[in-house]
Amino acid sequence: MSERAYDTSDTKTLFLGTNDGLQKSITCAAELLKAGKLVAFPTETVYGLGADVTNPDAIAKVFEAKGRPSDNPMIVHVANLGGIETCAEMDDRVRLLVNAFMPGPLTLVLPSKESVPLIARAGLPTVALRIPEHPVALELIKHVGPLVAPSANISGRPSPTTARHVIDDLAGRIAAVLDGGLCRVGIESTVLDLTQSVPVILRPGVITQLEIEGVLKDKVLLSEEGNESALEIEEAVKKDIPRSPGTKYRHYAPGIPIRLVIDQSIPEVRSSGQLVLTTERHKDRFREREVMVLSEAMLYEQFRRAEKAGYEGILIYAQPGELSEGLLNRVKKAEEE
Repeated sequence: MSERAYDTSDTKTLFLGTNDGLQKSITCAAELLKAGKLVAFPTETVYGLGADVTNPDAIAKVFEAKGRPSDNPMIVHVANLGGIETCAEMDDRVRLLVNAFMPGPLTLVLPSKESVPLIARAGLPTVALRIPEHPVALELIKHVGPLVAPSANISGRPSPTTARHVIDDLAGRIAAVLDGGLCRVGIESTVLDLTQSVPVILRPGVITQLEIEGVLKDKVLLSEEGNESALEIEEAVKKDIPRSPGTKYRHYAPGIPIRLVIDQSIPEVRSSGQLVLTTERHKDRFREREVMVLSEAMLYEQFRRAEKAGYEGILIYAQPGELSEGLLNRVKKAEEE
């Protein structure tokens, strides 16, 4: 196990490497979590900030460390279908989706059991659950049990896809970060609400509406499609209560402006200090500009890199229909004022 400590004032955050002594690193992380400490760990989507779901005091520390609004519910990470059954009421749709997509980047919003503290679900009667597709995450959960794990960053910032990103945001605020390299997917999971008769995607991701419909053999709605018809959802919307992470507040944003252009025509780059992110198809059309290829896997890394490099802003360009649901959602959320 490689350990490094990054100083911030009088406190330290352990860096637990996994290239050597993986089990020792996981055991150390598990002991910290069981003691009520916060540990960041890798998943296939982004790094999560873990706390023991049975410990409300530890969960409160997550809100504090991130600067996260208390009305923003957290996703609970479990190791298997049995973990979902422990935390929530299930139906046949859950089993179909678990068999098709889990472990993987899909989160299900279900009626919660009392075993999940209210603080983790922001006082809602529902709980968001997923099984991460990462061996380090799964092994850690098996040692500790279910973990709340929102993204391991300052709330509103680009989500972390490397351990270094976690340290940049949270050094001194958390006990440790468990390194698992670069996250494979790079954006957060698709969130699917199963608390009503018609499933609703609250947050798009790499698992798409069409894929979910293919498994369920039924219609699935996107939250943007005017589907707020069920009484519970209507009340949540009226009260401005987020039913899922990533749906109410500005998210994913670096400290420099982002401008999104979806158009057939190539836009003007307003400043030589702007980084351009675009698809492979269009990168050669921005001659004499700093250009990177836009993708889910590298989006947050590119946001953070541009910020550190001193760019004045980021221009994101694509033609209509070129960006996936999940990627377009993250860029729009980052662009919001």
